[in-house]
Amino acid sequence: MDIEGIGHKRHMGEDYIIVREFNEQDIPSLREIWNNVVEEGNAFPQTEPLLDDDEALDFFATQSYTGVAELDSKIVGLYVLHPNNIGRCGHIANASYAVDVSTRGVHIGEKLVKDSLYMAGKKGFGILQFNAVVASNETAIALYEKLEFERIGTIPNGFLNKNNEYEDIILFYHTV
Repeated sequence: MDIEGIGHKRHMGEDYIIVREFNEQDIPSLREIWNNVVEEGNAFPQTEPLLDDDEALDFFATQSYTGVAELDSKIVGLYVLHPNNIGRCGHIANASYAVDVSTRGVHIGEKLVKDSLYMAGKKGFGILQFNAVVASNETAIALYEKLEFERIGTIPNGFLNKNNEYEDIILFYHTV
């Protein structure tokens, strides 16, 4: 698998996807994209209250790394990378991804996941683990399997979606 580093441009028709580290000017866009995924209620465990700009700045700045995807100079996605645990398990990273609804389906998520694997290695992590991929998130599951993540197992009824229905969650990992 080809893992491309930060700042790499990927041609998408006439546009380019660029993944880079976030900066303070990105916060309104990042907050909006993050909050939209939270409100959708089918991927992130977070619920209300949604982040305001100050909370978003604190949240994104305190991660091990926050990556931003730009398409044609517009912020269209992000990821956060941080330790999955501490101490003797501190070499395992965790990440969350969010793509603007208007640009889903054009491989932005793939670029973000590849960049997070690259950055996890640069930050000293040896493994990237996902703790709670919702079973109905078929697009994410297909992407992780395409990128050779290993399925660890399933937790029955591990996620309560926005309709107050329980869904299974799947755990994945990938060495960095």
